[in-house]
Amino acid sequence: MKTSPQPKGPWIHRFSIRIFTVVLAILVYWVLGFLVEDIKSIKGPQYDEIERKHVDQTLVERDKNLVADIAELDRAISNKREEIRIVGDSSRNLQETITQMIELQKLSVQKSITLPEAEQTNLSESLSRFLEYQRRYQEYNAELSALTDRKQSLESERLIVKRKIEQQQKPARDEYQRLAEKHRLRLAAFQLMILIPLLAVGVFLTVKKRGSIYFPLFLGYGAAVLLKVSLVVHAYFPSRYFKYILVTVLLVAVARLLIYFIRVVAFPKAQWLTKQYREAYERFLCPVCEYPIRTGPRKFLFWTRRTVNNVVLPQEAHGDKPYSCPACGTALFEECPECHGIRHALLPHCEHCGAAKEIAENSGNSGSGNLHQAASR
Repeated sequence: MKTSPQPKGPWIHRFSIRIFTVVLAILVYWVLGFLVEDIKSIKGPQYDEIERKHVDQTLVERDKNLVADIAELDRAISNKREEIRIVGDSSRNLQETITQMIELQKLSVQKSITLPEAEQTNLSESLSRFLEYQRRYQEYNAELSALTDRKQSLESERLIVKRKIEQQQKPARDEYQRLAEKHRLRLAAFQLMILIPLLAVGVFLTVKKRGSIYFPLFLGYGAAVLLKVSLVVHAYFPSRYFKYILVTVLLVAVARLLIYFIRVVAFPKAQWLTKQYREAYERFLCPVCEYPIRTGPRKFLFWTRRTVNNVVLPQEAHGDKPYSCPACGTALFEECPECHGIRHALLPHCEHCGAAKEIAENSGNSGSGNLHQAASR
């Protein structure tokens, strides 16, 4: 197959291609996110509707009434306690006043002093009010006790009602969970029904169009869809299942990559062969077996792939001659049939006249058998 070098273009263009590939992936992911959210908005089962089918509504209504009655009793008990507090404070204040008046009366008796009629009247009225406060205090306490008993009775009744409601709610919760899980799986199926075909298209384009100039377009699209599919699977499938799905996908991906690289090594394409041969020639190593190419001024020198740049070459002039690797027999330098100059036998073009040779694909690493004379320039 005849190969022709492809121009890489300015670095700013290559950089822009990478940047816009990432931007394209983000936008595709964004659009898929809108699509997934629209699917998630599909209405699912409503617990209130399911509960009404299983729970006796008279019990629910009774529970609401009991809650309202208990709240009303709480307010009444709070008000009654406030009244008891006020009466108690008044009674204590009045008791202190009466005590002071009695002490004053005792003192007047001891000193044979007669109290005014008004003081006697105040003492009598104070005693009457004190007795009234005591009566009201006992009455309020009795009312508070009655309210407390009523509240306890209602709370006991509500406890019984709540137990009956909870017994009836259990099948309602079970049915809701079953329907919610079914709805959840339905949403996952809807999302995957849309995403899986898009992912298949992305994988197909990415694999089949690797050599296309539009490959970054397909790569960004495929990566965005793959990420969204992974997140959807992780969100809707239990972790114990997701780990098996993830490992299976990784196994398939690793096996596919392994097969690809094995085929690249066993049946290399022209572009990979050219790159391999070019790098080997740059290090003066045989492209097939990596034996040093000892020709010209390097004939009696030694080097490796790492030390090739540290070798000091002698200043003697040596003429170019055809050369074959003494280790594997691969022809490395040969005479060009066009200009009759010495050229690299495994590279596509002659360095003197530019005459082309075709590099055969899928022919293994068989040295000179990989190259065939192409007669065209």
